[in-house]
Amino acid sequence: MAFTIYPAIDMRGGKCVRLLQGDYQKETVYGDSPFEMAQQFANSGAAWIHMVDLDGAKDGQRVNDKFVIQAAQNLDAKVQIGGGIRTEADIVHYLDRGVERVIIGSIAVSNPEFAIEMIRKYGSHIAVGIDAKNGYVATHGWLTTSELKAVDLGKRFADAGAETFIFTDIATDGMLSGPNVAAIKQMAVETGKSVIASGGVSSLEDLTVLQALFEKGVTGAIVGKALYEGRFTVSEALKEVKA
Repeated sequence: MAFTIYPAIDMRGGKCVRLLQGDYQKETVYGDSPFEMAQQFANSGAAWIHMVDLDGAKDGQRVNDKFVIQAAQNLDAKVQIGGGIRTEADIVHYLDRGVERVIIGSIAVSNPEFAIEMIRKYGSHIAVGIDAKNGYVATHGWLTTSELKAVDLGKRFADAGAETFIFTDIATDGMLSGPNVAAIKQMAVETGKSVIASGGVSSLEDLTVLQALFEKGVTGAIVGKALYEGRFTVSEALKEVKA
């Protein structure tokens, strides 16, 4: 297994957008077609595409799922999806249509028993998304911060059998300020599981720093704004981690 680059496509209103620190009022539109963006990433060599249904995260139901399924069924890359997944029917809807991995986030906090049941039932096809603000879990499109420590939540799900975590530090997301390496490493070490870093990657050097934690359990990085702002390309990122 090698360190994996996950180019990110955040969808809102059927378009590719980025939010600044999860703020729906601070949106930049980067493309009119999520599928075409996914196609570009796959054509550049990405083995995985990370897709987020921002409308779904806010509304608590699937909204932009057709683009996800289109990508999963038509591209060589594997697809993982988060946002708006609240029920087993949501999970099955995606897995039955070729999506490789479904990310459960807010529901894992509000209904951990359900999350554990899904982890046990669908195994490696489930990833637990943990979004943290100052070390505490944030939910519902980052609109709410809980009193639960991110690491404690991670350990609970690791004990229940979760194999993959997607850890986002909200303070760094969309800021191009570099990832919160200490928090990412802590999540990997404390859970003993595979952690995909999300938020803050701004340069190829950031990818090198994260890849150096591969042995600790940091197995990949989600890259969004840096790609859209032209800091580097998917091809360059893949070359960097191969080197």
